[in-house]
Amino acid sequence: MAEMIVRRVGIFSIAKIEGLLMFVVGLFIGVIYGLIFIIFGATITAAMAQRGDSQALGGLGPIVIGLVMMIAFPIFYGVMGFIGGAIGGLIYNLAAGVVGGIKLELEATTPQYAAPPAPQQWSGNPYPAN
Repeated sequence: MAEMIVRRVGIFSIAKIEGLLMFVVGLFIGVIYGLIFIIFGATITAAMAQRGDSQALGGLGPIVIGLVMMIAFPIFYGVMGFIGGAIGGLIYNLAAGVVGGIKLELEATTPQYAAPPAPQQWSGNPYPAN
């Protein structure tokens, strides 16, 4: 096994990955909370309309907030993940300069594939034109 030490990391590289991962997390959270708000708003609107309330559209606010959450949460989480990843990479580089980095043990593997067939000689045209 080969031992390697990670002495430095690419700050922008970590920031991009962290931003993408947090965007996906924000997408899940935004959809869940957004759906909760939309269902809540639709329930309020339906209940007010059934009572004959003149302000039945008053429940429209939570529906709009739910839609905004579905858009804003992934963007906010992605931006904050990018910033957090950049700060984390910078801190890692500073800490690795002091203590020496993370030691990894890597093992080389051989690819599992079948060998290609042996080359064959070209035999020419067996049916020559007369």
